[in-house]
Amino acid sequence: MLNYVGIREPETRLGAYPHQLSGGQRQRIMIAMALANRPDVLIADEPTTALDVTIQAQILELLAELKVSEGMGLLFITHDLAIVRRIADRVCVMKDGEIVETGSTAAIFANPQPYTKSLLAAVPRLDVKTFKNESFTKTSTIPLVTINRVSKTFTNNKYLFFDGWKTNALNEVSLEINYGETVALVGESGSGKSTLGRAIVKLVNIDSGNIVIDSSNINSPNSNDLRKLRSNVQIIFQDPYSSLDPRFSVGRSIAEPILIQKKCSRSEVKDRVSILLKSVGLNNEMASRYPHEFSGGQRQRVAIARALASEPKFIVADEPTSALDVTIQAQILELLINLKKELHKTIVFITHDLDEAIRIGHRIAIMKDGIIEQLDTVLGNPHNAYTKSLLDAAPYPDPEKRKKLKRKSDLKSFNTGPLIEISHNHWAAS
Repeated sequence: MLNYVGIREPETRLGAYPHQLSGGQRQRIMIAMALANRPDVLIADEPTTALDVTIQAQILELLAELKVSEGMGLLFITHDLAIVRRIADRVCVMKDGEIVETGSTAAIFANPQPYTKSLLAAVPRLDVKTFKNESFTKTSTIPLVTINRVSKTFTNNKYLFFDGWKTNALNEVSLEINYGETVALVGESGSGKSTLGRAIVKLVNIDSGNIVIDSSNINSPNSNDLRKLRSNVQIIFQDPYSSLDPRFSVGRSIAEPILIQKKCSRSEVKDRVSILLKSVGLNNEMASRYPHEFSGGQRQRVAIARALASEPKFIVADEPTSALDVTIQAQILELLINLKKELHKTIVFITHDLDEAIRIGHRIAIMKDGIIEQLDTVLGNPHNAYTKSLLDAAPYPDPEKRKKLKRKSDLKSFNTGPLIEISHNHWAAS
């Protein structure tokens, strides 16, 4: 079952605990558990939300095969209309607790009603018109962030009848990020992209290499350097509910980094929190509420406000929209785009969604197995075989673009050598 859902080297993973797996890998484990007994009816509640496009395609094909081979009924709950087009025989569109439209998939997509039209309009389209990213001009010859040959390995010792395993999450990764630039980091779950993001903010200690941010080395033993790093670097996590303390009001959560970093006096904190809430589209009256009193999109806005509270120069956004529906995804993405322009923030945007990467990033770095496979400003003519496979697997909500899903790809065909400059600002693994 682990092999079915795309877990590589499944025998060595049997002894792994959930916290030792990426979010996408944990989701695949849950899918394997649900499918193990070959159920007559399977309720799949957003099972591919945290998965990249290639694994998503594998899971969808597996479900489609089981429907036929096992005669399994499938209730597939999703906010992704491209997936609906791929897998569903019939569609029910819900709004405010009611079914507002239902019918065959072909009929719904051929003649959508107003609400369904609004959902389709919110879906970013990965086509030739969107391949070009917004232009970026360097303002300094010295990069804000320098990542030099960074490696990180996770290990688990042999225990009882489970074999030990070792994962090279990062393998001598090098990358420079300029002041005011947004780099989108794209890859499959388990590719190392979240590990790299956490290493940059020193939530993960690296094994070798160096990361320098605004002239401060994160591996420095000097506590003053680390304090400066904490002030200048913040992270937005994938799940805002688990990243916000349920015992704190959102106003207190936003105020906490302001007080710790002494960005203003205690008498001014309330006004500062009010300004931050307004900047992310919320109002001051919400400051006294607790996280459970907000929707998922509102909680993510609170998390963004908290990340901005210490006035950082650099922000790591670790899949901040993956758990949200398409309309809220579009709002959060638009919010981040506006904030980076207004506040001139430098951002690493981690995602498995190529549509989002193209929309928000000045450059796109494609990661696989702990290395950067391609670094480019455009993806319209990918040189690397792995990048091509990601583009081929990207789903479309258009009826005429319903493609045959492919479960397996030849991993040996992907280049894994050092980056070589193919053309200006276009780097690919040799």
